[in-house]
Amino acid sequence: MKTRIKIKRFNPKAGTYYSEFEVEVDESTRVIDALEDIAKTQDTTLTFRRSCLHGVCGSDAMRINGKERLACKTLFQDVSTGENQHTVEIEALRHLEVKTDLVVEQKTLLEKYESVKPYFMPKDKLPDAGEFVQTPREHKLLDEASACIGCASCYSACPVLDKNPDFIGPMALVQAARFLDDSRDQGIPARLEALDSPNGLWACENLFECTKVCPRGIKITKLINHTKRKVKKYREEQSETTSAKVSGIHTN
Repeated sequence: MKTRIKIKRFNPKAGTYYSEFEVEVDESTRVIDALEDIAKTQDTTLTFRRSCLHGVCGSDAMRINGKERLACKTLFQDVSTGENQHTVEIEALRHLEVKTDLVVEQKTLLEKYESVKPYFMPKDKLPDAGEFVQTPREHKLLDEASACIGCASCYSACPVLDKNPDFIGPMALVQAARFLDDSRDQGIPARLEALDSPNGLWACENLFECTKVCPRGIKITKLINHTKRKVKKYREEQSETTSAKVSGIHTN
């Protein structure tokens, strides 16, 4: 079937503008395949990111018909519906500077990500056996957060960032949850500066938009609330007060 693809584009010289292309697709054609066809046969200047093409790297996240999706996992049958079933609109992720077309600058996103120290901080020295041991139950706590592929779909979809661009964002908070739930890790004191702040955990308003768009099905809002409880408990154990309580922020 003939489908019209409307792409919101940008370059420093021309600013923001729209381009429309007509492509031949069927219901099982992926959006990324149509974009590659356009770039090869209609407009070689069209710019977008892609890598593994199997929903693992997260590099081709974009907004397709108003929703954050991975172009490599989105079929035309998923988006060609309603009155405009033969039109698909595509734009770059929100809340990040657009460098060109569908490519965003990730510097701010990665700075926030790095602020939660998303790496292992062991409680003890490596045992003589050469490995840290976890029970299956302990490891299961990490499974969901470990599935994050860093696509930033959740960051783009988050309504809190519309009004507070300094919010650390759900992607960083998912990584914090992954390590705070690790029985071998002792990094909670080092992560508190980023987490226990007005722009950290407490800025989340439980709107669930991050959870709705996650291509890996991660219950992001649930993980954030779980991390809030862990930080509260830690502060109480240290006879300290969370920044939320000091600032009078409602913490759900």
